[in-house]
Amino acid sequence: MRIVGTDSVEVERALAAGELGCPVCGGRLSPWGSARERVVRCAGGEQRRCPRRTRCVECRVTHVLIWEDTLLRRRDEVAVIGAALTAKAAGHGYRYSAVVSGVPVSTVRGWLRRFAAAVVEIRVWFTALAHDLDRLLSPVQPAGSVFADAVEAVGVAARAAVLRLGVRAPWSFASAVSGGRLLSNTGCPWAAGV
Repeated sequence: MRIVGTDSVEVERALAAGELGCPVCGGRLSPWGSARERVVRCAGGEQRRCPRRTRCVECRVTHVLIWEDTLLRRRDEVAVIGAALTAKAAGHGYRYSAVVSGVPVSTVRGWLRRFAAAVVEIRVWFTALAHDLDRLLSPVQPAGSVFADAVEAVGVAARAAVLRLGVRAPWSFASAVSGGRLLSNTGCPWAAGV
């Protein structure tokens, strides 16, 4: 799996030009058909997507290209998940977060539990990333709880990325830099600490 931008035309152009590298060996990815169609719940309703499948010309491993506005093994757009995490950080419960997100209560409860399980590691990782992006950044101020501190760290890192790299949606940034594994229990950048 490899995270790519949301512009299909640009992704296809980059793939055809050999500009996408293999996440395993760094080799060049080439087109290799399509993965199965998926339904993604977005803020504006559901979207049907058929992710691109690729194969590395060096190591021969296949990968699915996942848009940066989603997370690995999650049916919902990362902005929808981010809205639920932000509501929880503001002190609201999972039922309120479910209403804000427009998804089932059990789904939101799962997101919040998964995020809470790695909340310290997420805070530390995104705080370090924010300081890597902006060396003059002052210390990230506490937001009231460990959960809120982690959400704030994601926001601070996203703001630092916007200032240095250009405009990008905050939760899409979080998906891209975590390799789509923000709510994953394995393979995430901070997995060694979980």
